[in-house]
Formats: sequence, structure tokens, C-alpha cells
Amino acid sequence: MVDLSKLDKKALGKCFDHSVLPKNTIEADIRSGCREAIAYNCAAFYSATPYWTPVVVEELKGTDIHIGTGLDFPFGASSAIVKAFETEQAVKAGCTVLDIVLNIGALKDKKYDVVKGELADFKTAAQGHITKCILEVCYLTDEEIATACKLIAEVGINYAKTSTGQFEGPSMEQFLIMKNTLAGTDIKLKVAGVKFPRPQNAYVFILAGADLIGTRAAVAIIDAFDQMREIGIVPAYKK
Repeated sequence: MVDLSKLDKKALGKCFDHSVLPKNTIEADIRSGCREAIAYNCAAFYSATPYWTPVVVEELKGTDIHIGTGLDFPFGASSAIVKAFETEQAVKAGCTVLDIVLNIGALKDKKYDVVKGELADFKTAAQGHITKCILEVCYLTDEEIATACKLIAEVGINYAKTSTGQFEGPSMEQFLIMKNTLAGTDIKLKVAGVKFPRPQNAYVFILAGADLIGTRAAVAIIDAFDQMREIGIVPAYKK
């Protein structure tokens, strides 16, 4: 669990995956986002598609920032073979962290063997790189959220992630279902789709147990760190 009282602003950056995801993205946006990720010491930089990965690889060369992308983004409705192929191509292009969208329809139809099989194929195709599964909790019941987390744990995906950030973000109640379901496992938690006001909500999710925040607003949230300390949302710094 992240202890915000022990982090300065530079170390804080590793709690955030920065991203540029709009549909009208151009190369200049990707390059600018990568440079922001470097300046703020983020854990990873994400584009919405592996199409941009060569640009990201170029910009992040020589840094410790992971190169990420969304797979079957943002709907998660493609077949398992397509998802696995897209994952393989993303790794080939240079991605070191991969976020796949869960097959929501299969989960809701209780076709758990389909969901688990897709996740297993995804993990294999990731070839040892960091894997994250996006639940898109806004479309799931509490029971479905818990079931999805159990399947993620059974396969051994590295992170369970709340949302793509393209639709409604998670509530704290939904996040806590994920946290409690995965307690005692090695699966980490990533929150995306943080609602406004983003700085306050992002830090509260970290305090609640999120290991990572995925956001297009990493710069604004990190810049608000001192203010959040001043008003008491974030605990005082302890060396």
C-alpha cells in the first residue's frame, strides 16, 4: 500500500500512469505527453493504441518509464485470438505494460471459461511483461466486479484496473469491492476514470489502497500535491 506521508513530489510520480487517449490524437500530442511523463517521473505512459508505440519508444528511450497501451480498447468485445494477436504486436512494437479490456458480455452471460481463457491467452501473449485487466466497473454489478477480480487472480494478471477512463469512472464502493476481493493475493489495483475534482479523488483512492492511478490529468493531480497536504487530504511528509 502506498504511504503518501513518505513521498516527495518526484517519488509521487511513480503512483501515476500518464496517458493521451482522445480519438483525435496527433503525433505532437503523444510526444508532448511523453515529455510530461518524464518531467513528472510517472510510472508509465499510455497511448490508446499500439499505432503510437514507436513514437512513445523513441521519446522514452533511456528512461525507466514503462511503455503502455490499451488493447481491444475501449470495448473489449473482440475474439480471444484477436486480443492475443494485438498483444503480441504491441510487445513487438516495444510495449512493456499492457492493459486489456475485459469481455464484459461474456462475464455478464456467466461464461467464465471464456473470460478466463481470454485472460490466460493475454498473459501468454504478453511474454512476461506487466499485465493489467480493465473491468469497466460502471457496467458491472457488485457481484460481477467480485467475480471478475477472482478470475484475474486465478490467471495471475498483475493488476485489476477499474475503468478505461472513456466512460463513467468508479465509485469508492466499487473500488473497495475490488480491494476486498483481492485481499491476500499478489494482484495490485489500478484506478482510472477518476471523477472531478480529480486531485482530491485521486489521492483518496491512493489512501484507500490503489497502487496506481491511470489518468490524462497526471500533471494537474501531481501539481496539486502540496495543496492537498496543506488542506489535510494528504498526510504531512515524514522523512
